[in-house]
Amino acid sequence: MTNNQPSISSKDKIPFYRDERIIMIFAQVLSTVMIIGVLIWAIINFFKAAEARNMTLTFGFLKEAAGFPISNPPIDYEPGMSYIRAFQAGLINTLLISGIGIIAATIIGTLTALARLSSNWLLSRIALVFIEFHRNIPLLVLLFIWYFVVFGFVPPVKESLQWPGPIFVNKRGVYLTWPRLTETGGIFIILVVIGFLVSILAFTMLRGRRKITGKETYYIPTSLFLLMIFSLGGWFLSGGTPFQLDIPYLKGFNYQGGLRLTPEFAGMFLSLSLYTAAFIAEVVRGGIQAVDRGQLEAARAVGLSQFQVLSLVIMPQALRIIIPPMISQYLNLTKNSSLALAIGFQEVFAVGKIAINQAGRAVPIFALIMLTYLSLSLLTSFVLNIYNRRIQFVMR
Repeated sequence: MTNNQPSISSKDKIPFYRDERIIMIFAQVLSTVMIIGVLIWAIINFFKAAEARNMTLTFGFLKEAAGFPISNPPIDYEPGMSYIRAFQAGLINTLLISGIGIIAATIIGTLTALARLSSNWLLSRIALVFIEFHRNIPLLVLLFIWYFVVFGFVPPVKESLQWPGPIFVNKRGVYLTWPRLTETGGIFIILVVIGFLVSILAFTMLRGRRKITGKETYYIPTSLFLLMIFSLGGWFLSGGTPFQLDIPYLKGFNYQGGLRLTPEFAGMFLSLSLYTAAFIAEVVRGGIQAVDRGQLEAARAVGLSQFQVLSLVIMPQALRIIIPPMISQYLNLTKNSSLALAIGFQEVFAVGKIAINQAGRAVPIFALIMLTYLSLSLLTSFVLNIYNRRIQFVMR
């Protein structure tokens, strides 16, 4: 049996310098070498310039005394403590304003999106005005409006506004009634945490069983029941008083007790959360409207209520569209917290700016600030991307 396929002689082979694969490999190697060479050249020149200007690039100064105060630090801090301690206080302030802002912006943005999609004309227009107002005003301007205008018109301490709670608002801040743990409160907290973990485990197992067997396992009521049982057990073991309400009261020229939110913190929190909520509202609205209308009609046809349609049909599908742009909004909120410097709220960037004036180490401090924001952004993206992968369709 003869082979009719023509054989390729050595003369007909493509020369290596014309081989597309070899050319691509050579181009990649050459570009990699050039990029590494440029980076090495830039780093060497940077260190030479720093040495010529007597700029110290080490971080040894962080152990020295900071020498500057921080108003209302979240941890124990005195001006005689080190720069590391000052950065820790600034970092905690950044985490607080970012974490609380993300939660508030998500809730407000989701509710605003639902109001925007409402069939109620007035409710829909109010949501539209809220979205357009906050989306078309720079965050810094919005921050100034809240801090200098709104909080500038609140009364002095003696004439504080009293809201239900009670909550007291004056020029020195917002004073909230706050629960404080008693001596037996630790038992309650431990059992609540255990109950929370057990309820998550029960939720996961029962939900998985329902998927396998197709039988109703009542995983949501069971999980809530377990959490309630552990919480009640902790309540009784703590003597029925795991915490007590700490109510603010006027003493002298200021209020004592409760939880105080400084005007700087309150202004930053309101500005960040409302500004980001307007963008989140549009993200959520777009995700909901992207769900096929046939899904909505089918859900209504089988007799589901409006709440069941939204929670069981629309939102699970819309989340696959909502989560990726939502991650960007969370990252923007975290980075925008650096604008707190404009009103004197001392988060990590403001502390770093003061440290530069005190220590004169601009390069190491800015490197530390960039590393902090980069780490927060990567951690946020990592956590949310895990959830995003879990809710995506699995292609077979």
